[in-house]
Amino acid sequence: MAIHVDKSAVVDPRAELADDVEVGPLCVVGPNVRIGRGTVLLSGVTIMGRVTIGEGNKLFPGAVIGGDPQDISYRGTETEVVIGDDNIIREAVTINRGTEKEEGLTTLGSGCFIMAGCHIAHDCRVGNRVIMANAALLGGHVHVHDDATLSGGVVVHHFSTIGSYSFTGGLSRVLHDVPPYMLADGNPSKPRCVNLVALKRNHFSAETVRALGEAHRLIYRSRVGLDHARELLRSTDMLVPAVNHLLSFLQNQHEGRNGRGRDRRRAA
Repeated sequence: MAIHVDKSAVVDPRAELADDVEVGPLCVVGPNVRIGRGTVLLSGVTIMGRVTIGEGNKLFPGAVIGGDPQDISYRGTETEVVIGDDNIIREAVTINRGTEKEEGLTTLGSGCFIMAGCHIAHDCRVGNRVIMANAALLGGHVHVHDDATLSGGVVVHHFSTIGSYSFTGGLSRVLHDVPPYMLADGNPSKPRCVNLVALKRNHFSAETVRALGEAHRLIYRSRVGLDHARELLRSTDMLVPAVNHLLSFLQNQHEGRNGRGRDRRRAA
């Protein structure tokens, strides 16, 4: 199918647009941009710098993708944003390019819903099927794993990690890693309970849900420590793969600094 570019849009001739791409009124697309089949830029979308966007995405008015990283050490290096397929990126979302401090890359996976006013900072790695509600803000170098949800107004400290199938409640201040499968909330946020809604929606077995509930009880209520919790869970046949993943995540978190496993990079 044909590419449709509104007459008021500005698309650099060096940009690469695949079949069935739609560029709406007042959009600006720079020279180092590649856009996959079926992606739609509704209106007033700006894509600058080196940006690759996959297929079937929908970008709403005012989104700005590929802007310079908001890092005072940045000196104009040609870094990149890579976005997957079938994402919804709502009004006034900003996604900045990476820096040389890591791989020079900011990524957003596939099947994500990024609501109005969200910010994905430089060097963030956001996985697949992630939901970020209105005005959720990621600091630099944050990793968000697959199927995580951040509610409205959540602010995530740089170098934090948000685990898979977790839910972070609205207006939370995330200073520490959010473990997978947990519901976190507060200022600062803390794991409150197992995220039962996500587990049931994603068809986790009753055995796995029970085991994660017991792991939460041992770690966050009884506070027995990771090694003792692992032995207790093993003794009751509850050391299922999801629990092993949770314990590995927490071990990595404890080996970092300030409750953030990825802060080991800076500690070194």
